[in-house]
Amino acid sequence: MATFGYARVSSTDQNEDRQMIAMNEQGIPPERVFTDKQSGKNFDRSAYKSLLESLKPGDLLYIKSIDRLGRNYDEIHNQWRIITKERRADIAVIDMPLLDTRQGKDLMGTLIADVVLNLLSFVAQSERENIRQRQAEGIAAAKARGVRFGRPAKKPPEDFSVLVKLWERGKLPLPALLEQTGLKIATFYRRLREFQAAKHQKTTARKS
Repeated sequence: MATFGYARVSSTDQNEDRQMIAMNEQGIPPERVFTDKQSGKNFDRSAYKSLLESLKPGDLLYIKSIDRLGRNYDEIHNQWRIITKERRADIAVIDMPLLDTRQGKDLMGTLIADVVLNLLSFVAQSERENIRQRQAEGIAAAKARGVRFGRPAKKPPEDFSVLVKLWERGKLPLPALLEQTGLKIATFYRRLREFQAAKHQKTTARKS
């Protein structure tokens, strides 16, 4: 029997130290701890796939908490079934001792484990949905305050008007114009429309 660990954080700037400490306390060698830095919304993760390929009947898999396995209710149940039924390995959730398939393999023990798994996987998905809702509400509130998301708009150079005149007179080819302005063609035409609109407004204002 071999013992494995699985750790997951949602992004590359998050730290998995607490999970690794927990794995070390269970005596799992570092080379047998598989780690993903990826969202838990699905199981399309490279380290997790490698873990499944490594599991053999009778092996034991440790995870720190059920949400480290995943945050999708149906997927958690499906992967739990794959590990315990298809791979015939055991799972132990460190933060929830009741979720340890080595214990209570009788009918009552299985029932208790199923109830706990249902509850915790439901909580994991609910938390994911709450996070997504809070993010959406935060973005909407920020937009309402005038906060702009995405890359800042690339501004044309100060001599943009001069370059445009040369281009319009056929004295500056478009590729050379794009190179000098540092703009992509779509951005150039967008800035050109803005430039022409501003020029038209100034002309109209002087006439009035």
